[in-house]
Amino acid sequence: MFGLVVAVAAAGLAGLAWTFRYSLAIAGLRRGAGDTVFCWADGQVWFRMDEQHHEVPLASIAPSLRQAVVAIEDHRFYHHLGIDPIGVGRAVGHNVRDQQVVEGASTLTQQLARTLFLSNSRTWGRKAQEAALALLLEAQLSKDQILELYLNRVYLSGGVYGVEPMAERLYGKHARDLTLAESAVIAGVIRAPSALSPWSNPEGAIRRSRVVLRRMVEERMISADEAAAAERAAPTFRAFVAPAGARSGYLREYLRQQFRNRFGGDHPPDWRAQTTVVRPVQYAAEQAVERGLRRLGIPDLEAALVAFDPATGDLVAMVGGRDFRQSPFNRSTRSRRQPGSAFKPFVYAVALAHGLSPASPVRGLSSISPQGREEWVPRNAHLETQDEMTLRAALLESNNRAAVALQQAVGSKAILELASRLGLTNQPDVPSLALGTGLVSPFDLTLAYAVFPNGGLRVRPRSIVSVVTGQGGRVLENGVEQERVLSAEVAFEMVSMLEDVVARGTGSGARQAGVRFAVGGKTGTTDDFKDAWFVGFSSSLVAGVWVGFDRPARIGDDGFGSRLALPIWSEFMRQAAGALPPPRAFEPPPGLRQETLCSISYLRPLDECPTYTEYFKAGDDVPSEMCPVHGGSLRQRTERAVGGLIDALGRGLKRLFGGDK
Repeated sequence: MFGLVVAVAAAGLAGLAWTFRYSLAIAGLRRGAGDTVFCWADGQVWFRMDEQHHEVPLASIAPSLRQAVVAIEDHRFYHHLGIDPIGVGRAVGHNVRDQQVVEGASTLTQQLARTLFLSNSRTWGRKAQEAALALLLEAQLSKDQILELYLNRVYLSGGVYGVEPMAERLYGKHARDLTLAESAVIAGVIRAPSALSPWSNPEGAIRRSRVVLRRMVEERMISADEAAAAERAAPTFRAFVAPAGARSGYLREYLRQQFRNRFGGDHPPDWRAQTTVVRPVQYAAEQAVERGLRRLGIPDLEAALVAFDPATGDLVAMVGGRDFRQSPFNRSTRSRRQPGSAFKPFVYAVALAHGLSPASPVRGLSSISPQGREEWVPRNAHLETQDEMTLRAALLESNNRAAVALQQAVGSKAILELASRLGLTNQPDVPSLALGTGLVSPFDLTLAYAVFPNGGLRVRPRSIVSVVTGQGGRVLENGVEQERVLSAEVAFEMVSMLEDVVARGTGSGARQAGVRFAVGGKTGTTDDFKDAWFVGFSSSLVAGVWVGFDRPARIGDDGFGSRLALPIWSEFMRQAAGALPPPRAFEPPPGLRQETLCSISYLRPLDECPTYTEYFKAGDDVPSEMCPVHGGSLRQRTERAVGGLIDALGRGLKRLFGGDK
């Protein structure tokens, strides 16, 4: 019994504390509602959810708009105490009849309570708090004060909150000057702002406005003749104009949408969303895209850049196009284009996971018909036309025949499975899969590359770390999510091969552009020069750049990723490096064996061979033959000749006894 008394007392005290806290918050609303703010990764305030927020007194809002909102959203607004028993009863009856939740019963006051203080989650606990807060609002504020707050905070599509900025953006006038027809459109949008947006669905917005007008007639706010005249008026909508900056607008709107996906269209005052975006890295991305497009000087050419922390999946920078104000379409996240050769690393990763090494030969290349446009012409005259080449050489040169041969060797299923696990879903099961003929977004392709510098672990993207309420409570906490997709050994072999692409292959322009620290990456060019890519990484950053036209078209006769995308990527990586942990050299995991090989023949080196360090997993075949290209000491030449005789004898015996069909 004593325990029950204590529990009841504790619950009562908690209820009193809750009531006191929110009563103070409601009292502060007389000064105007605040706004959700987004912060940089360092905690500094960056931007508000509603950058166009403009509160006006109720007297500065047209009576027709006030009446329209009340009629369609809560026609008993002036007669209830915050909760409408009649509306609740009607909604329960309809839901029981239809055996599902088809109708709600939130009053304007309840909607305001949710907008100001609560998330948009559909739980009984949230509904109970919403009802209690509605009663508190009605107890402390007048009906007109509640309606004024509501009309200044309601979400109305296109990133617009409040009727004054909506009137300005949609009609080019103040809310006080709206006609009946214009008011009906704005009131009608409230029920479903995204679906009924006048900018994306003008016909739907007009149809909904007629419903509003009929409700106003039923509530005797206007006459039938006035409604008919308003229906004939057919208001004209102004074109959508994005409110944010030329390039930062893409990222800001992306973050707002991530917030809305979690909390709905409502956003309480004084909440803080902690993002992962690093201010100087974002600025570096914006400058690199602007300068890169200006250098190219091609009208209407677009570019997208996205960058992550490869260890956490944290989004640190994003640019979705040339100018957000002219086109808010975010090419980083929404554009899906062919990646071309930028897809090849996933084919090679599967081959390595199936027991090959970077020095393993891919044979029979001369019997494979040419596939697409080659990005590279081998510089070494000895290796101009080869029937076989190592995986390292093939990736370095972006050899299309070798990529197709690897796909045939390992099978499309394994490649599709790896791509899907890395977020590159719905790739086509076709012979040209290895050449990147599927569709990807820059966002997804770049994040997929993080698996290489991250030691074989895929990461899920994260752009908002946490959300804290005005009272200090955490309503969202996002942790880092990782999953092993490749072994650490395979991931490092891929890193070493992609480093070679930058050192002496299709990505060598990065070195010429001043990128001096350890990086790896891959160019991508589609067969008809419609898309140009470069995706690459350091130890602290993975970034991808796409360049092309919105309507796919040939960029030019030399529209290679190395010429169009790589310079933008290189400038960005150089500038961003100073704002992040210093890039480190990539360290091989302990399970790899290191061998010195000739960097031309990829065989055991002689004295005159240029050399490099190759890495082999347990079970990998290590080359035993000596380089046939370069000279060496007498002993080395003799050893090479004897080894060649032994190999020739072995091949002859295999043919003699049927071992080589």
